[in-house]
Amino acid sequence: MANIKSQKKRIKTNEKARLRNKVQKSATRTEIKKLDSIITEGNKVEAEKLLSVVYKKIDSSVSKGTMTKNKAARQKSRFTKKVNQM
Repeated sequence: MANIKSQKKRIKTNEKARLRNKVQKSATRTEIKKLDSIITEGNKVEAEKLLSVVYKKIDSSVSKGTMTKNKAARQKSRFTKKVNQM
């Protein structure tokens, strides 16, 4: 445990940020898994609806700093290809 007052404060703020990031990442992963399962089922109408939701979640993760821009672009591109190939 830190002895310095400012470091004690940083530990608290880092923990809050870690929990916020964890929630954001988890929500994004959940939507991605839903889309992936719908794609494997072959339901194109549902996949197209969920694709926009996944786009929003991915973009939100990028804006909050829990995902890099390149990873987001790569995932969006791959999901778009998968849905279009259905």
